Amino acid sequence: MNRSPLPAFLIIPFVLACFALLPQVQSVSPPPDGCYNNFTTAEGCDALNSVTNGSGNTALGWRSLFLDSTGSSNTGVGGGALALNNADSNTAVGAAALLLNTTGTQNTAVGTDALVFNDSGSFNTANGVLALSSHTTGDDNTAVGNRALFSDTGGDHNTAVGSHALFFGGGTGNTASGYQALYSGGGFSNTAVGESALYGNTSGFNNTAVGDSALSSNTTGLNNTANGVDALQFNTTGTGNTAVGLSALQGSTSGSSNIALGLNAGASLTTGSNNIDIGNIGVAAEENTIRIGDPAVHTAIFVAGINGVSVTGSRIVVSSSGQLGVAPSSQRFKEAIKPMGKASEAILALKPVTFCYKKEIDPEGIPQFGLVAEQVEKVNPDLIARDEQGKPFTVRYEAVNAMLLNEFLKEHQKNEEQEAMIARLENQVKALAVGLQKVSAQLELSKPALQTVLNDQ
Repeated sequence: MNRSPLPAFLIIPFVLACFALLPQVQSVSPPPDGCYNNFTTAEGCDALNSVTNGSGNTALGWRSLFLDSTGSSNTGVGGGALALNNADSNTAVGAAALLLNTTGTQNTAVGTDALVFNDSGSFNTANGVLALSSHTTGDDNTAVGNRALFSDTGGDHNTAVGSHALFFGGGTGNTASGYQALYSGGGFSNTAVGESALYGNTSGFNNTAVGDSALSSNTTGLNNTANGVDALQFNTTGTGNTAVGLSALQGSTSGSSNIALGLNAGASLTTGSNNIDIGNIGVAAEENTIRIGDPAVHTAIFVAGINGVSVTGSRIVVSSSGQLGVAPSSQRFKEAIKPMGKASEAILALKPVTFCYKKEIDPEGIPQFGLVAEQVEKVNPDLIARDEQGKPFTVRYEAVNAMLLNEFLKEHQKNEEQEAMIARLENQVKALAVGLQKVSAQLELSKPALQTVLNDQ
């Protein structure tokens, strides 16, 4: 029970030899022809013509296995199948299949001219007319379909399934499934699934295309992933792109490191790089931009991990075009800088109010304190922000705060000036009081002395 099974190459001859020891039974009449020693069967003009001590060979067709002398376990069915072969364990079915094979082993060719030029390549499988027909020396290739891997000569570890898949071959480690998938061949470690997927690839590598015409124009681009019909269709040299969805990044030609997710995501992008488009068609030639959602469709956004989470940092603002960012305060971002002066006096006409948002905005109806944009617009139109229709939408409270600061500083300066004036007046009053005291003292000293008159004089 614990013994290792005997290798197949020992079991098969042993079993076949046992057949020779079985009792003779009644044979068919007339007896079959083409039955030779060493488990060999040959039928056809010059089939197995040169066999000497090869065993387990089957040749059916004109000059099939013609030169085989010592090769064993070969099967050639069709005119010229394995005609020059002298190796082992090859199977050729079809006219001229594996015609020129000499030393290659464990190849399987099914179809007219399949693997016709293979010489020393081994472990190849070709199923289809002219599949791997130009192949000569490469190993471990699989071609299924009319002219699959047709022009490949020495590529290794390629798999082509579909008519004209990997037609020009020549690469290594490529997988193509679909009509004309990876048609131009070349490169290595590419995967193409779908009609014309990676059609034009020549030397690009590590690309994955799933979907009809996905990455069909790619030539030298590498490390791209396209999943969806027409995804990255026109990319030629761009690298490191990821497109998932019908026509995702379809128009990108040479941009790199772009990510697109969704129907037509990033489809308008042409040459830009380092963009992320999720559910957004993107903008041609833009760089380093993230776009999420379609402004014409999506009207609300909910992001977990924000509400109730305490953080420190700069306040986020939204531009009129919908871009998120931080409003800069550095001088290097500003021009025409001058004192605010009396411009801030407009806020003195503003009328703060209390209010509640409508229930579709705030179902809890929490009391709010602020301003009304339409009222502020009448005072100073520069203090409001407008929506896409140009209507007043919100108040620029940061601007109001700056104007309040300016008014506060102006009032503070007035107070300081008044306090200085009061201090000067107080000093003057004190000085005047001191002067009056001196004058009063001098007057007292200048009065004549009183004389007393005795009554008896």
